[in-house]
Amino acid sequence: MEVLCEVADGLVAVQKAQELKPDLMFLDLGLPSLNGVEAARQIRQVSPNSKIIFLSQDNSLEVVQEALSTGGLAYVYKARAGSELIPAVEAVHRGERFVSRSIKGYKLSDTLEADIPHHHEVLFHSDDTVFLEGFTRCIAAALKSGNAAIVNVSKPHLDALIEKLKAAHVDVEGAALQGTFISLNVADTLSTFMVNDLPDPVRFLGTLGGLIEAAAKATKAEHPRVTFCGEGIGLLWMEGKPDAAIRAEQLCNELAKAHAVDFLCSYPLNTFHGDQADHSFQCICAEHSGLSSR
Repeated sequence: MEVLCEVADGLVAVQKAQELKPDLMFLDLGLPSLNGVEAARQIRQVSPNSKIIFLSQDNSLEVVQEALSTGGLAYVYKARAGSELIPAVEAVHRGERFVSRSIKGYKLSDTLEADIPHHHEVLFHSDDTVFLEGFTRCIAAALKSGNAAIVNVSKPHLDALIEKLKAAHVDVEGAALQGTFISLNVADTLSTFMVNDLPDPVRFLGTLGGLIEAAAKATKAEHPRVTFCGEGIGLLWMEGKPDAAIRAEQLCNELAKAHAVDFLCSYPLNTFHGDQADHSFQCICAEHSGLSSR
């Protein structure tokens, strides 16, 4: 483990999470400016792949439930940190939950899917550099943690992504052979579910749902998750089909209810102009759990 930084303030913790995108964060509940629970909620927006372990002197069931409802994976009672902190880290690394034994009445779920929020993020990018950085970061985090990733992009973007993933020491070929990395051509994917310039719900949910299930089954994780990064909905927007784009975003939310999947969608930032575009921009944002713009 490498310690990237230490801070003593909730707001600074959120800022550092957004800047550093750490794999793991330890959060005290009693932080100034922004308590640990509120900090965790904001961190899940700006760095959704960061795993959170709470540390606290409070071992009441209500506080534990509130903290873990933010998507944190572990809660360690400070009085037992000497013996339980390392086991908590090991459990989180395996994708499991951990709660100190002194917390009475808390039952660990058999699976994480009902407890961890599904993320549907949007990236409004100013250029290909920002686009590739955002997608590479999400895909690499998924594959390095033993989960799966699906990418739906153009051929030039796929080639550039694979180069960046290899530079980040991701075994792309191995993941593709295992079935945990699935690459799709964006034009071909759109053609499978678009009918009369709108996404057909049955085709959309069936096509993408089947791919998500296949990718999840290919992982060796006990509680597999799939990251889906795509520019297809942004392409619908660029083609002057805002209603189709918004409907597709809504269908992604339907998929997130049925599968352990997190979405990252991308839109070119310079394509939003005028009052109508502003309205569509607000509608698109409303369908996402978090956004970034660069």
